[in-house]
Amino acid sequence: MSDMAASKPQVKVVVAGLTKRFGDVVAVNNVSFEIMENEFFSLLGPSGCGKTTTLRCVAGLESADEGRIEIGGRLVYASAQGINVPANHRSIGMVFQNYAVWPHMSVFDNIAYPLKVAGLRQQEIRNRVERVLAMLAMEGLEDRMPNQLSGGQQQRVALGRALAMNPQVLLLDEPLSNLDAKLREMMRVELKRIQKETGIPILYVTHDQTEALAMSDRIAVMSGGVIHQLGRPEEIYNQPRTPFVLDFIGVVNYIPCRIALSADGGARILLPDGQEAVVGTVAGTAAAAHGAGQLGVRPEDIDLLDPVGAPAGTVKGEVEFRSFLGSTYEYRVRVGELALRVQTGKNVHFREGARVAVRINHGHFLAAETGATGQRAS
Repeated sequence: MSDMAASKPQVKVVVAGLTKRFGDVVAVNNVSFEIMENEFFSLLGPSGCGKTTTLRCVAGLESADEGRIEIGGRLVYASAQGINVPANHRSIGMVFQNYAVWPHMSVFDNIAYPLKVAGLRQQEIRNRVERVLAMLAMEGLEDRMPNQLSGGQQQRVALGRALAMNPQVLLLDEPLSNLDAKLREMMRVELKRIQKETGIPILYVTHDQTEALAMSDRIAVMSGGVIHQLGRPEEIYNQPRTPFVLDFIGVVNYIPCRIALSADGGARILLPDGQEAVVGTVAGTAAAAHGAGQLGVRPEDIDLLDPVGAPAGTVKGEVEFRSFLGSTYEYRVRVGELALRVQTGKNVHFREGARVAVRINHGHFLAAETGATGQRAS
């Protein structure tokens, strides 16, 4: 075997053509993806999009109607062959939103319990629990009861219980949503560290875009039971392939306009108030479109400039509100009838009521028949 072949990452989880119905409702519709070894893979989408149902089918907690699931090279579900391996024989570790830490057991016993059920010898149980406690930076807490732990520590216990079984894949269902903002941020770092240290792939379910972007190697964005886009966080954010992905990930200003593309990938757009703006680059469905539609522009892709001596292609605006967010300022800028959200570095200062020149650096064009729904700048 060549070195190249030997170093090729292995596929640890395969989901192919997965479909799950609840009565007349198709919760998961022909979903397919693969998770590689040592990969942090997230299913991201709003409530009711099918992400948790997909995870529960992988876990064996729900029985799918169609498709195929492999874990660690082993077929655990196949509708065509009538295979449906029970959850406790799928070599998975699972962490739920509500921790599911047993209140009457110590930290040590919580982590050790599934190992005891599996019939491991006492010394092997102790070795595994101690290894997990060290990995989670919880040495010295093994005799504490859950009511003596913080929320973050309880979440680590739940994670440790899953890791102790040496699973082929970790399944995490909104595990940080019950923590406060500071703890969530800390646990994101911890989860990434632990995942890289163990090499165990993670299938992570969340509705939090920031969480998914910060932690994932790849993201599958779901809505209506289907995957709209699958790719690296940078691709998902910077190159959304559908109006839903553009609208769901991050914040977007929607600017009604008429557009005429230039040869270099940028565009001239005519705004509703008659002003003409030059956009540096235009992505999405703009490739062959000339005419009416909407330009989706993220707040950080807009510059605010001094109107005196402003370059050609900028448009006139007025600052209505300004908020200081620590590392950035967020402005609401009125351009005709439009109210645009703009994010700048903290070295950009314009008072409320100031006249400004607005430069649009990048946007995603949506043709009139495409449209978009969801959050708009306000």
